[in-house]
Amino acid sequence: MSKIKGIYAASMSLFNKDLSLNIEKTVEHAEKIIDQGCHGVAMLGSTGQAQLISVIEKISLLNELSKSRYKDKYLIGTGLNSLSETINLMKVATTLNFNDFLIMPPAYYRYGDKEVIEFYSRVIDAVPSSKIVLYNFEKLCGYKFSINCIEELVKKYPKQIVGVKDSSYNLYEHLKIDNFSVLPGSESKLLKGLEVGCAGIITATCNVTGGLSRKVYNDFIEKKQQTANEKLCNVRNTFEKFNLISGLHSFMSIENEIYNNVLPPVSLLSEENKKELIEDLNKLNFKLGSF
Repeated sequence: MSKIKGIYAASMSLFNKDLSLNIEKTVEHAEKIIDQGCHGVAMLGSTGQAQLISVIEKISLLNELSKSRYKDKYLIGTGLNSLSETINLMKVATTLNFNDFLIMPPAYYRYGDKEVIEFYSRVIDAVPSSKIVLYNFEKLCGYKFSINCIEELVKKYPKQIVGVKDSSYNLYEHLKIDNFSVLPGSESKLLKGLEVGCAGIITATCNVTGGLSRKVYNDFIEKKQQTANEKLCNVRNTFEKFNLISGLHSFMSIENEIYNNVLPPVSLLSEENKKELIEDLNKLNFKLGSF
């Protein structure tokens, strides 16, 4: 993969009624949202409930994903706190010719920049062929990347540390590194991010806003008047009234009931909140697959 840029969805995972991972449907979903306008997809991230999926199922998914017609468009998340399991899963992925990863620092424990650099150093020393997009989301892991930390990591590993998904939003306006991708984690930051030099976005709601996001992106690149950004931001803000994963699964279940299956402790929206979400999106004239 060349420099990572454009519209990326943090893809959803699909489950059977017994809560086993439906590998075929998960791959089909990823391919579908690329067809709808995304440049690529981040698999097994937080939106994909990766922390809750077994390593065995992740490996099975990687094997099937390697057969996808869009194989070169995937970022692989690990969703693992364990350093050794992260490395082992990455090694499996590289044997399938996946070398592009989205990796968040471990959750739960308190640490700082020094420990983060140590964590990624050990990962890269073990898997030197990897290209890593850092995942900056303090809300989930308890740590927020500093600019100095990222600059030090890029200086130490310029070939391996290639970008950052910024969902804490403390970086995207200020971090400037040559040939390095900064990708905010919200559609509401897409246009502003592009204006200050960001490469695109990686977001949960691009599971449903891929086409709309792509139009905003293309119009910026082609220096055309923006006609879709207001609607895109309004759709994102509507989903943000609720838990994003719950909202996406509830919304997508309108099309296919398989999206009703989520792994505890994740849950669907209440019927009342689902109704509110759908009504609010209808007011925006936004439906599945709309632009």
